[in-house]
Amino acid sequence: MDAGAHADRAALLRAFDAGARPALARVISIVENERAGFRDLLTALHPRLGRAHRIGITGPPGAGKSTLTAALVRLYRERDERVAVVAVDPTSPFTGGALLGDRIRMGEIALDPGVFIRSMATRGSLGGLALSTREVSDVLDAFGFDRVIVETVGVGQSELDIAAAADTTVVIVVPESGDSVQAMKAGLMEASDLFVVNKSDRPGAERMARELSQMLHLRLGRALRNVPAHHGVDHSRMADRLKQGPPAATPPEERPAWEIPVLQTVAETGQGVPGMLDALDRHRAWLEASGERGRRRRSRMADRVREEVDRRLRRRAWVEGRGDAVLQSALDDLEHGRVTPYDVAARIAGDAAEALSQEPEIPPSG
Repeated sequence: MDAGAHADRAALLRAFDAGARPALARVISIVENERAGFRDLLTALHPRLGRAHRIGITGPPGAGKSTLTAALVRLYRERDERVAVVAVDPTSPFTGGALLGDRIRMGEIALDPGVFIRSMATRGSLGGLALSTREVSDVLDAFGFDRVIVETVGVGQSELDIAAAADTTVVIVVPESGDSVQAMKAGLMEASDLFVVNKSDRPGAERMARELSQMLHLRLGRALRNVPAHHGVDHSRMADRLKQGPPAATPPEERPAWEIPVLQTVAETGQGVPGMLDALDRHRAWLEASGERGRRRRSRMADRVREEVDRRLRRRAWVEGRGDAVLQSALDDLEHGRVTPYDVAARIAGDAAEALSQEPEIPPSG
């Protein structure tokens, strides 16, 4: 980094430390778009992480996620807590940016000086999150927000990344979401720390909540003391693995289990939202008391390292390296069976790894 760029970064960080919103917005833009110096900024902010409670809000389209998020933010603001919201929207097919639908629906709270809302486009990323959502959440954490709420796009069976990115994951459904079997098939049972049946003033809400509770107990093997879990598999262990990442060398110490609550709300009127706030507080207290918050944070850090390795290798192979040239030159040999795809891939990966090995090490911050 040259002297001018270093001075610019230092000035930006001073403004960031002083709580300047324009500096926060600029840092987020640099990180989201992977502009020059984004890794240096994240390196400088890394020691400040860990204060914010990261809450993931997910669920099918039309479940009222944005309205419920806005109601939740209002209650946090009544407690004088500073809240940041990352609203992950679908990508515009014309501009490549976020469609901003969630931000429009949260327009009222956007005027609050204690609230910061950032819309992000998925840009084709699967999993319900944008590629840089975790890094933007880090920036907001380092800025000093008490709560960082990440609202995903509508989820499907494979879109469960939020469970690995948040301290607490809330799954929102509505009475029309279908029966509990369909909810189970959506893959959300293993992702959620809280279930919320929103729009519960509609017919079928009580039934939906009751069946979700029953399905949770059956799915997690807790409905009857001496009855094995569904298909003989204890999905409470699967849920732990999803949130903790690869198993540790030694088994974790025994800790009290978190009983997933099923709540009912009407986000438009605020009905049931205080109960949701209480459940979030209880879950955060459980995370701290059980040591689970630290385990989830370590898992996030491990995921981030893997993602950064993948990103660096992809960039070196296809953007900065000779990957496409190597591939094009090998197509004739591939077609006639003289080389295999594995041979060509090994060559491209080897070139990328060699280039990465020549990069200077990133010095520790401080």
